Amino acid sequence: MSDLTPQAHFHDDEIDLFELAENLWKEKILIALVTAVVTFIALAYALLATPQYQTQSTVRPTVVKSLDELNRLGVYKLKPGEALALVAAELDSYEARLDYYRNNRELFSELESESRSLEQNFARINQDAVKVIRPDPKKTDTPNPFVSLQFSYPRGVDGPQIVNGMVQHAIARALQDVTADHNALVASRLSELDRKINTARAAYEAEIEVRIAKLTESDELKRVQLNDELNALRTQLRQRRENRIAQLEEAISIASALGIKKPTTPSGMSQEQRSTGNVVRTEVTNQTPPLYFMGTDALEAERKALQSRTSDDFTAPRIVEINKELQLLENNRTIEMLQARENEDLFLAELAKLRSERARLKSLELDPQKLSLVRIDQVAVQPVSAIKPKKPMILALGIVLGGMLGGMIALMRIVIRKRKQAEKPA
Repeated sequence: MSDLTPQAHFHDDEIDLFELAENLWKEKILIALVTAVVTFIALAYALLATPQYQTQSTVRPTVVKSLDELNRLGVYKLKPGEALALVAAELDSYEARLDYYRNNRELFSELESESRSLEQNFARINQDAVKVIRPDPKKTDTPNPFVSLQFSYPRGVDGPQIVNGMVQHAIARALQDVTADHNALVASRLSELDRKINTARAAYEAEIEVRIAKLTESDELKRVQLNDELNALRTQLRQRRENRIAQLEEAISIASALGIKKPTTPSGMSQEQRSTGNVVRTEVTNQTPPLYFMGTDALEAERKALQSRTSDDFTAPRIVEINKELQLLENNRTIEMLQARENEDLFLAELAKLRSERARLKSLELDPQKLSLVRIDQVAVQPVSAIKPKKPMILALGIVLGGMLGGMIALMRIVIRKRKQAEKPA
């Protein structure tokens, strides 16, 4: 009896599976009907759902010569990769996108909701529709860098115009930033040069003042020294004259005592007493005879002349030279020339170089029209087909889901029916 139990159980399982398949076949109309309804709903959704399109624009680094208009000026250097990074930053900037949205509200009218504010509408559009694509930094096989702006939109929205407009707006903002940075650097260098020029001028003025002060001090010192020398020399001459007068008075007294009125010599005096004729004598001696031998007449005449003298300056040639030097010191021509300079910049060697650099910087004019930051590799165009909804996939999914739902409903009907049959009395 126990040996037959598994076989009977296995036999019952086979019967149950067969009955299940048979019962499901009996419900084929229900399964087909549910499948048809779900498939019809899926087909209706695929046909009635608003198509969603997607377009994008791609920019790549420009050639080096396109940045020559900026780099040749020598103030602001920019490489193609750096220019692409600037544009990419503007494409990814929330502020830049919001600025474009505010200036082009008519392009986004189909995406806006009246119940939302401007910022709320843009936040939803920016989050759901706009995407920036960059190459994966982990991949090293990328031929060259790029940045793409992708935009998803429903039918009725001019997506290509929005994308191309955003790209041009980002490029214009990046170009504006580059121009502003260039002008700021030029202004900064001009300000620095102005400070250097003012410093050079101030240093020159201080140097001139110091030089004039030194010259004035030197002249004043020399003038004082010459006056001191002049006073000392005059005192010396006056003392010498007084000494001479004293010597003359002493000689006069001696000559008077000896009765010498005319110039004579010691030998001449001894001969005068022995000779009464007119005799001319010549005496050669290595010694200077005493002053009283000049005689009282000559000595008194010299004393009188010395006493009546009002100035001794003519007796010393050095006094003439001192007076000449004092007169020259009255006017320092070097100081007069320094003070008479009208254009002091001509005498500053460093200033000429600074002014030349300043003139060069002021002549620098950046023409943004000749500057190309990036190269537009792909322009956004209207796509041929929508990315949503995918009709074949939706239809296939509707058939599969409809069949599964129909099968589940059929199984529920079979279970309910069997339970009711089991509840009836035998």
